[in-house]
Amino acid sequence: MTVTSFDEIAAPAPKTGALPERPTKSYYQRNDGFIVGTVSAIVAIVFWEIMWQAGFIDPLFFSGPSATLARLYRGLWTTGDMIPHIIFSAQNFAVGFTCAAIVAIPLGIALGWYRTPRMILDPFITVLYSTPRIVFVPLFVMWFGLGFLSKMVIVFLSAFFPILLNVMAGVRTTDDQLLGAAKSFCATQGDLFRTIVLPATVPFIIVGLRQGLAHGLIGVVVGEFFAGSKGIGYLIGQAGTTFATDLLFACVIVIAVAGLGISAILQRVEQHFQSWRPAQS
Repeated sequence: MTVTSFDEIAAPAPKTGALPERPTKSYYQRNDGFIVGTVSAIVAIVFWEIMWQAGFIDPLFFSGPSATLARLYRGLWTTGDMIPHIIFSAQNFAVGFTCAAIVAIPLGIALGWYRTPRMILDPFITVLYSTPRIVFVPLFVMWFGLGFLSKMVIVFLSAFFPILLNVMAGVRTTDDQLLGAAKSFCATQGDLFRTIVLPATVPFIIVGLRQGLAHGLIGVVVGEFFAGSKGIGYLIGQAGTTFATDLLFACVIVIAVAGLGISAILQRVEQHFQSWRPAQS
């Protein structure tokens, strides 16, 4: 064999069977959804503000971004008139949502695992979940009065069923092959719950909490709107009756920011538990 150049001697032999290097994604490729969504939202807000400044929007029936932010700034920092209402609503939501999660998660695991209690309670769960919670507001007011307790119960009921149903679905969809393999090694009920059922149910628990979050925020607004003298829902009702559209939109921003913040926290929790889930083949 004749060597034609020094490069052929110095060049290493190609590796057989080596995996090709994965191309590095750019920042845009890694965050394209967030970037596109953010740009589209900014464009919509700018267009909205242009229409507002040009006078194409009637302030009696709608408001602009600048007017809404000015009312929000005044309510939070200048006069502070929105702060007591925000605190009251936050307390209602925190207590009601926490109690719903504490009760619904273990109950959902139990009903998903044990067939007989699930068959007994299934009709009641279906009826209560499919019934709009707003119809119970007058009943709760009669039972618990117009104070904190009635609002908390409405939030609890609103968040309870989404969490419960998702947790039940997570338990019932646990891989039967994993359960069978664990039972063949004489695993106890506690071992099954700790090593298989609970890790497989974590994503369903997070989804249930996020759905319960949305329903719980709706419950806060509904309860305070129809049977309250304080809170964000009460402010929304007052803003609607007085045509104070800037205050109404400011309240909507408060609720939206709260929902986004709590949802982001739940997403981080879900990412933290990703490594706890059973490996997918």
